[in-house]
Parts: sequence; C-alpha cells; structure tokens
Amino acid sequence: MKPEKKPEIYGQTGILPPSQNERPTPSQGVWVQWVLIGIVFVYIALLLGIPAVNVFYQAFKGGIGPFFENLIQPDFVSALWLTVLTALIVVPLNTCFGICAALAIAHKKFRGRTFLLSLIDLPFSISPVVAGLMFVLIFGRQGWLGDWLQSWNIRIIFAFPGIVLATAFITLPFVVREVLPVLEEAGTDQEEAAKTLGANPWQIFWRVTLPNIRWGLLYGVILTNARAMGEFGAVAVVSGNIIGRAQTLPLFVEDAYKSYATSSAYSAAVLLSLLALVTIVAKAVLERKTSVR
Repeated sequence: MKPEKKPEIYGQTGILPPSQNERPTPSQGVWVQWVLIGIVFVYIALLLGIPAVNVFYQAFKGGIGPFFENLIQPDFVSALWLTVLTALIVVPLNTCFGICAALAIAHKKFRGRTFLLSLIDLPFSISPVVAGLMFVLIFGRQGWLGDWLQSWNIRIIFAFPGIVLATAFITLPFVVREVLPVLEEAGTDQEEAAKTLGANPWQIFWRVTLPNIRWGLLYGVILTNARAMGEFGAVAVVSGNIIGRAQTLPLFVEDAYKSYATSSAYSAAVLLSLLALVTIVAKAVLERKTSVR
C-alpha cells in the first residue's frame, strides 16, 4: 500500500504556507495601512482633538476681552502662582535626584538594583489618589507624625509643603527613566579615559557625562515640569483644595467648573493646554535632535 503523503510543514509552526492566490497583493497591503491610519486619526480626534477644540471655543466665544479678564482674577493668579512655585521647587529637586540615581544605577552593579528600579517606578503604577492618601496618613493631624508636627507648629497637609511632597513623588521617575538608558548605552570608556588624563570627578561629569546625557536629561525635565503643573489627584488629596491658599491650577479648573464659573474654568484650561502644546513641541524638537545625532 502506498503511504499517504504528509503536508509540508512551514517553519516550526506547523502552519501551511499560503498559496500564491491567498497572499495579499501590494494594493491590499496599502489599503489596510490607510485603514489603520484612519482609525488612529479618528480615535485621536474623538479623545483629544474635539475636546481640545471645544475648550478653546468655550474660552474665546465671548471674545478676547473676557478671556484676559478671567486671567487676572485673584483666585486664578493665586492658583497660577502656586502651580509655578511648586514646579520651580520640584523640577530642580527631581532633576538632581534623577541624575544621581541614574549615575548610581548605571555605573554600579549591586544587590537590590532591580528592587531599587521598581521603587523608582512606583509612581507610574500607583494611583495618585492613593499616593496622596499615604502622605495624609503620615503627615496628617491623625497620622504617624501628626502629634510631633503639631508640637512644632508645622503644617504639611492642607498646605503648600504637602503639595510639593505629593508633586515630587508623582514626578520622581521621569528624569531617572530618561537618563538611565543613555548612560547605559554610552558606557564608561570616555569617563575612564578622562580619569587617566588627570580629570577630577567634577570635570569628568561636566565635560564628559553631562554632554552625553543632555538630550535625555532635557526630555526628562520637560516631562517632569509638564506633570508637575498638571498633577491633580495626589494634590487634591493633600491640599484640601483651599481657595487662595492651597489650590493649584488644575484644582482651580475643577472648582470653577463646579461653581458654574465656566468661563474662568475654560480660560484656565486653555492655559494648561498651551503648556501641554509647548511640551509637545519641545519633545518633538528634542527627539529630532536626538535622531540626528
């Protein structure tokens, strides 16, 4: 009896190769590509484009005059100043921390390195509301350090220090995560060469390390600044949303909208949107410079 012929196996997958008639033609591939691009544009338009256009329309539908009048209201100015001040403190702090942490992790192999990276990434995975609640449980009046802080008349929760702490926690990973891959890719050859030529640690950092990581560092700083100015959840928990005292710009938008001051809410939202636009442009410029290099 003649043995039955087994089908030819395609690779190691066991899947039969498509026949010539079943393979997609070049025109079909182009058609699928344009459909996917169209889906992406429609999705972005629904989630980002239309809401953003509506914010600008609502802010300027009464004219340019009411828009600028909303920007000089005392509550708005207070919220804007508190937001800018928070960013001015948090961004340099997390930039210094990010550089130090990235240098330590990239150049040293030690036990617990993976665990340390996981801790640095914790703000990415934890809810901002939970992060704010953690600070309340530590520094609040009924928290672990509540009695000690009250004895020294120090107020952190429902005050500016709490806003800074919560924002610093949320924006902690950005600089580290942008600088670390650059350092690992650059290696230590140039730094070792500078050391053999007699350069001290500061000269090595300023003339060798910093030029190598400058684009990654700037990218991390931009992301840190954008998140610091736009953070809502953690700041809402620790600040108490006290108007004129502990209210940042995102909290002002929510409070104004709930108070039916929609014109003020949309004006503040336009300012935050412009900040996001500047961040996107700066990000694109840095990515272009990085790719050119």
